[in-house]
Amino acid sequence: MKQDDTDPATIEWSDFAKVVMCAGTVLRVEDFPGARRPAWRLWVDFGPHGVLKTSAQVRDLYPAASLVGKQVVGVINFPPKQIGPFMSEFLLTGFPTEAGVVVTTLERHVPDGTRMA
Repeated sequence: MKQDDTDPATIEWSDFAKVVMCAGTVLRVEDFPGARRPAWRLWVDFGPHGVLKTSAQVRDLYPAASLVGKQVVGVINFPPKQIGPFMSEFLLTGFPTEAGVVVTTLERHVPDGTRMA
C-alpha cells in the first residue's frame, strides 16, 4: 500500500526528536536572481544557533519587506544544501497552497532558537 499525505506512516517519538525545528527572526531578505524559480534569500536569527541563511520559493505570497521581522520556523539540522550559487543552511517550513507556500510563523513571540516541542 502506497503512503501519501492522507495515510502517513506511523513514526516513533525518537524519529520526531531528531528533527530540530526552531523559531527564528528574519533579519534580511534579498532577491535570488540565480534561482530556477522565483525565490528569496533569507537570513534568520536562531539565537544560540546563530544566523542561518536559506533560499525560499515564497515570493508569490510574501514581498521581501513583509518577511523582515517575522518569526518563522526552520529545520536547522539538515546538512547544508547548494542551491545554484547559494548555500542553504536550513529549511524554512511552510504549507503549499494553490496560491503559493504559506510560511510557518509564530502567533506569539518566543526567544529565537526556541525548539518546537
